[in-house]
Amino acid sequence: MIHILLAEDQNMVRQGLKVMIETDEEMSVEGEAATGLEAVELCQSGKRFDIAILDIRMPVMDGLQAAKKLHEAYPQMHILMLTTFNDDEYAIEALKNGARGYLLKTADTEELLRAIRTCLEGGLVLESHVAAKVLPNLMGRSLQEEQILDASLTEREISLICCVGKGMNNKEIADTLYLSIGTVKNQISVILDKLELRDRTQLAIYAIRSHLV
Repeated sequence: MIHILLAEDQNMVRQGLKVMIETDEEMSVEGEAATGLEAVELCQSGKRFDIAILDIRMPVMDGLQAAKKLHEAYPQMHILMLTTFNDDEYAIEALKNGARGYLLKTADTEELLRAIRTCLEGGLVLESHVAAKVLPNLMGRSLQEEQILDASLTEREISLICCVGKGMNNKEIADTLYLSIGTVKNQISVILDKLELRDRTQLAIYAIRSHLV
């Protein structure tokens, strides 16, 4: 069972999201909060969640502040931001604060469930129309800059980088390259070390600059 913390200040919206999420029999909303502070306190009370879904605009403590506190205290917990604001600055801040996804509330049930699973499987969830602005800003450079492909990369490693650049999660990469999910995780870690990159976001940018996608 996937244990979910849901933070949204509007009760009707929160209940609607809960119903959408729990259409998946493997997902259960086991903590509800109306503020970012309540979300943090739920975790501090000893409850354990696999993923926190946080609205950005909430009273007392907003979702961005809550994401930062939760990521620092519980780095193993995944964080997905939900918002009505199609703003790349919010997305950049959310990702810097530890979120693995940024989804608009216009998403349907299928998109929401897919976003949750993508975050849990190590993928990065970004709206396509903000991704082009967000990714280069996270690196502080333009995606137009070319990257020379590292000569030490093997053919399999290049294939993996290509998949990450396309936004695939670990399961999708495993299915595409006929590898186990564990092997995918290990090889991505090796690639990050080899290229001296911090995370999958930087690896995705590397793929784009190297014209692999």
